Amino acid sequence: MTTYDDRASLTDLTTTAERVRRSVEGVIEGKPEVVRLSLTVLLAEGHLLIEDVPGVGKTMLAKALARSIDCSVRRIQFTPDLLPSDITGVSVYDQQRREFEFKPGAIFAQIVIGDEINRASPKTQSALLESMEERQVTMDGHSYELPSPFMVVATQNPVEMEGTYPLPEAQRDRFMARVSIGYPSAEAELQMLDVHGGVSPLDDLQPVAHAHDIVKLIDAVRTVHVAEAVRRYAVELVAATRTHPDLRLGASPRATLHLLRAAKASAALSGRDYALPDDVQALAVPVLAHRLLPTAQAQLNRRTSEQVVRDIIQRTPVPTAAPPAAAPHGSPLSGGRVPGGPMQGGQMPGGPAAGAPLYGQQQPGVRRL
Repeated sequence: MTTYDDRASLTDLTTTAERVRRSVEGVIEGKPEVVRLSLTVLLAEGHLLIEDVPGVGKTMLAKALARSIDCSVRRIQFTPDLLPSDITGVSVYDQQRREFEFKPGAIFAQIVIGDEINRASPKTQSALLESMEERQVTMDGHSYELPSPFMVVATQNPVEMEGTYPLPEAQRDRFMARVSIGYPSAEAELQMLDVHGGVSPLDDLQPVAHAHDIVKLIDAVRTVHVAEAVRRYAVELVAATRTHPDLRLGASPRATLHLLRAAKASAALSGRDYALPDDVQALAVPVLAHRLLPTAQAQLNRRTSEQVVRDIIQRTPVPTAAPPAAAPHGSPLSGGRVPGGPMQGGQMPGGPAAGAPLYGQQQPGVRRL
């Protein structure tokens, strides 16, 4: 197992993420983009909503990600009779000490798996709001900090609506990204029969990273450089959802923050210490679509939120100024500043003239997970 100093480097991040990715892909066959998005959300300090039909591996993806990291894991099966205290905990009176003692609930874990989250009542669902946003639980006037890293991986079935309670907008907005696994290809399903036909691959899954390693990688992701043009591009994408004629509710400022954090994590996973508009574009649909509410007319025209986000991406101009060649000196992700430093006036040293579309070009020697 790799050990780290006080700060993680870019090499440490890509190496550890590669181990976790391979571990999860040994269980989830033929879905590398889904696994990558899960890692992106983890390193961006977000929460993941897995929404798909039964039997495609929603719970297995959550369990594989949890077991690949040596950390505390709790699984909550959401049912209509689940109480908020089952999640957050309860204060119990100790007769010997003559005082109340707090008994932590299932939320006090580093990775919390919420299975079929939309089957619990709205009262129980609301018990997650404070935990997911503020990473703490308040009980009887006292606040209890949750462990770090902390991630909620929730699953829900969008097809079977009988006996379910749709997630309110406030809670959907707290999930950084929503992902749908989808059906596997024929080749992946054949391989699944060979691998999963005898025993479950989860039984042999061993941790490939420590929890404190993930904390240091999260700190390293925070230092990824985001140019002002990229930040402005993310703001323009989100702002366009608030004025689009097919939407009656656009994305919140929290969505902008989540989009930026996810772009930084995606850049780090790609071996870069700066974010590109490509990172923002690739994550716009999973980060924004589940927060949007289409109008009645759009629903009649069968216009989905995903289609609206893609339309916004096509209409929003992409910035053309290039990012700096390296993060600011001293950054944990920086492997040494390229001679000449950042560009001046939209031009990199020895590069094309100002205004040329430089974003999205693969850098030499960069390894993409």
